[in-house]
Amino acid sequence: MILIIDKRLNPIKTEVLWCSTARHRHQIPTRQIWVGNSAVLSKRAVRDLRVYINADITMSTHITVTIRACFAALRQICSVRRSLTQDALLTLIHSLVITKLDFCYSVLAGVSESLMQRLQSMQNAAARLVFSARRSEHATQLSRELHWLKVPERIQYWLRVLPFRGLHVPALSYLSETLHLSTEVDACRRLRSASMLTLVVPSTCRSTLGDLVFPVAAACACNSLPPSVQSTSSMASFCLNLDSICLRIISSLTLDAILELSFCTVPLQQLL
Repeated sequence: MILIIDKRLNPIKTEVLWCSTARHRHQIPTRQIWVGNSAVLSKRAVRDLRVYINADITMSTHITVTIRACFAALRQICSVRRSLTQDALLTLIHSLVITKLDFCYSVLAGVSESLMQRLQSMQNAAARLVFSARRSEHATQLSRELHWLKVPERIQYWLRVLPFRGLHVPALSYLSETLHLSTEVDACRRLRSASMLTLVVPSTCRSTLGDLVFPVAAACACNSLPPSVQSTSSMASFCLNLDSICLRIISSLTLDAILELSFCTVPLQQLL
C-alpha cells in the first residue's frame, strides 16, 4: 500500500509497472490504479533516469531505444563523413554513439543472447563506418584495431569498475551500501580467501532475476579478477591492470606478453 500525505501526483508523469514473468503476464490487471486521489494506468515499460524497464525485466525496450538513437546518430555522421578526417570521425562516433551504448551498461547484465547480439550489431556498424568498410565485411578485426571490447566484455568491464569506485570514492555511498567485502563478514575472516579483497555474493531466491541485480552481478565479476588486481588500492593502478586484461582479450595474448609490451599503458578512454 502506498500512502500519499499532503501531496498530489501528476497522472501524466506518473507511471506504474507490474513486474511478472511472461508466463503470468496475462494476470496483470489493466484497470486504473488509484494512488491517493489520482488514477494511474499501468504500462508495459517505464523510464527512470533514461533507463527503460520492462514488466518482464528483459530490458528489451531499453535496448531498442538505445539502438534507435545510435543508428540515428550514425546516419547523421554518415552524411558528413567525406568532410571529416578519420580522427574527427572517430571522435564523433565516440561522443554520439559509443557513449549511448555505454550508458548504464551495468543494468544489461544477464540479458538474452539475442538482445546482446543486437547491441553488438550496432557496435559493428560503428566500426565499419570508421574504416568505410562494406556491410558484408567482418567487424571483428576492425573492432580489434580500434581496441573496442565486445558488448559482453564491455558489460563485465563496467561491472568491475563501478564496485571499485563505490568502495573507494566516498561520494558513491549509494553503491558502497550494496557491496560488502568478505573481510567484513565474521564467518569469512578465518578463511584462506580472507586475504584477498573479494566481495560477498548475496544469496538469491530466483536465479533468473536475482542473479541480474547489481550486488550479485558486480560481486561475481569482481571476484573473477586475479588477486593482484583485486588487491589494488588506487583507481589508477586498478584501471591500468584492468586495461592489461582487456588488451589480452582483444589481442588474444598472454598476460605476461602484454606486460612486456609498451602499449599496456594505453589510456582507458582509448580502450573503449
